[in-house]
Amino acid sequence: MPRADRLGSRPASRLRSHRVTTPTIDTVANAAATPEREQPFEALGLKPDEYAKIREILGRRPTSGELAMYSVMWSEHCSYKSSKIYLRRFGEKVSDEMKKRLMVGMGQNAGVVDVGEGWAVTFKVESHNHPSYIEPFQGAATGVGGIVRDIISMGARPVAVMDQLRFGAIDHPDTARVVHGVVSGISSYGNCLGLPNIGGETVFDSVYQANPLVNALAVGVMRHEDIRLANATGAGNKVVLFGARTGGDGIGGASILASDTFADGGPTKRPAVQVGDPFAEKVLIECCLELYKGDLVEAIQDLGAAGISCATSELAANGGSGMNVELTNVLLRDPSLTAEEILMSESQERMMAIVSPEKLDAFLEVVKKWDVETSVLGEVTGDGRLVITWNGETIVDVDPSTVAVDGPVYERPVAYPTWIDALQADSAASLARPTEGGEILDQLKKLTASPNLADASWITNQYDYYVLGNTALAFPDDAGMIRVDEESGLGVSIATDANGRYCQLDPYAGAQLALAEAYRNVAVTGAMPTAVTDCLNFGSPENPEVMWQFSQAVDGLSDACLELGVPVTGGNVSFYNQTGDTPIHPTPVVGVLGIIDDVSRRIPSGWQDAGENIYLLGTTALELDGSAWAGTIHGHLGGRPPKVDLAAERRLAGLIQAAKDEMLVSSAHDLSEGGLAQSLVDAVLRFGVGARVWLRELMERDGVDAATALFSESTGRVIVTVPREEDVKFRGLCAGRGYPVLRIGVTDSGSVEDGPALEVTDLFTVPVAELRALSTGTLPAAFGPTVAEPVAV
Repeated sequence: MPRADRLGSRPASRLRSHRVTTPTIDTVANAAATPEREQPFEALGLKPDEYAKIREILGRRPTSGELAMYSVMWSEHCSYKSSKIYLRRFGEKVSDEMKKRLMVGMGQNAGVVDVGEGWAVTFKVESHNHPSYIEPFQGAATGVGGIVRDIISMGARPVAVMDQLRFGAIDHPDTARVVHGVVSGISSYGNCLGLPNIGGETVFDSVYQANPLVNALAVGVMRHEDIRLANATGAGNKVVLFGARTGGDGIGGASILASDTFADGGPTKRPAVQVGDPFAEKVLIECCLELYKGDLVEAIQDLGAAGISCATSELAANGGSGMNVELTNVLLRDPSLTAEEILMSESQERMMAIVSPEKLDAFLEVVKKWDVETSVLGEVTGDGRLVITWNGETIVDVDPSTVAVDGPVYERPVAYPTWIDALQADSAASLARPTEGGEILDQLKKLTASPNLADASWITNQYDYYVLGNTALAFPDDAGMIRVDEESGLGVSIATDANGRYCQLDPYAGAQLALAEAYRNVAVTGAMPTAVTDCLNFGSPENPEVMWQFSQAVDGLSDACLELGVPVTGGNVSFYNQTGDTPIHPTPVVGVLGIIDDVSRRIPSGWQDAGENIYLLGTTALELDGSAWAGTIHGHLGGRPPKVDLAAERRLAGLIQAAKDEMLVSSAHDLSEGGLAQSLVDAVLRFGVGARVWLRELMERDGVDAATALFSESTGRVIVTVPREEDVKFRGLCAGRGYPVLRIGVTDSGSVEDGPALEVTDLFTVPVAELRALSTGTLPAAFGPTVAEPVAV
């Protein structure tokens, strides 16, 4: 369809003449006069006590429109009613150090961090899990679109996206359907927006079989003075809806429920998954940025979950004001929509602006220039009421805070899991570990080819990670990096991590391990970890054991953030991730943002030159519980996850920062899943330069066998390469900072005839070409050929 047809500027008055109106409107007056009327509150996801509370708040039964608003805004997705009491811990455990760079924290569309030189960065991660199982392409695509609009609403230009994916078993018949749809949806939407996808993670595990996780992160950049907050203030200011027209897609999506017509005819069976249009969003981005530049808006709120219900109530509640809105002014794609459906629709690519009357004409000129459809819905009032009319008749009259802020708060029952003691007692330490070189090599190969450690190019090559020209690091490095300022080279690095296996064993420690790994992944790029966003994916909050897991994870994450000095700037909670009564493993995805003064001094994750010394920072213990080795080789999950030493993680980050500043290291790669073995494989594959490694000193110093030295997942460890001329300085730096360091090898290009190899002295030698074939063959074998890698221009 031509863009003129999609984004034409036909006046609202001409459209309304074609609208199919509802025969009877449930007005506030009608609601007061018919208290006995039965309403489908349970079909909309409200509990009987919640419905009773709404009647108590209003002093009458709600109208159908009010019921629609409360049902979506009081849903778990929008109200956080089961998680609020726990999320407060992030705000309670805050130090002065954590406030130093925090410009906007939790409660707004996204957090904002001061990165220096007058620049600010906003970033956030959110989930779109259930829609991505029902309709993988659109579910994933609109997940990207929604998080990008959160970034726009803060006043920032979006500069990058990332994704965190969890799928079922790679060989399950349904997995390919979900994988193809999700990856295509992410790549299509992000590529069409012209935003680089700079990193993320993909995990295959049968526990996610019928409940994949699709978490999306976006990053935006702005000057300090450009920050915008989603607050409706100033009586008389206009409420303006602009962007795509409102349709029937996504109705009730926030409550995971298709809408009801609220009429005698029964449900309309409209789709619960939204449909995205990235080209419309690209235009919307540029339009919003021009509006900001001209100072033509007081605030902007994106329309995502709960649509107009959310935007109007949150803007009014955040501003401590009121709002009058005429719903018949909303431009529609489908003229048969009822007022209630318009309120609930989650149609994409829409924004709501608060505009002062004297700037309205200039505002309309800008949106006209961008060919974006616009309608003035009403104005801000000072009476503290959200009043919505339909053809002049009042269908909503509420205190917006009761819709958007003061929803139900549950203290769900919490129970220590009956099964966890037995699970923790089943340690991987009792599993047979190989002793001979041939057997160790065979297990290393199996790990290299395992779905969660194999090369992810089948996925990542579908993304453009160089567009805009500011990408400094991307796949397959440990973190993505974006240049913020072209003149100074100032940039930010972002990594996301989670390990559901660890969290199943111990959710407190598992959440801390996710943070520690993301923190370490940012540190090894040369950036200093500064701030956190999270997406907490759990089973049903009505399961007391799940609520115990959730409570433990939030405690673990908030305690760790306090110790590391990095604030949580915002995020998302996703509950009800389960199949039947079986919840997924707790999966708190943690994103860490770090600041680097000059991206030209970034540190890659693999070595590029032969003849450099390989050092291992940190110590190794017998920590195989929950490891990739235990899962891949033995199909085992049990015991307790590795211990995390947060003070050591801080010292390690400071050490790498100092090494970067003095230009002492040429590469750095963290040790996590797969341990030292996988990190060595990743490093030799990065640029095709081999290595000769010895383990004897490591085994003697740390008291471990060869298999443990290679496959243990002890934390606080990094491998770095050091040019020989910098060897003495680097050793001195480590000694001065008191961090354990051991030389374990040298980089080696190999002989001309045999090519580069990974040699572990006295155990095995394996050609890099063989490792590459193993690593790159797994995903294409399951899903088809890998497309060509995007090329930097």
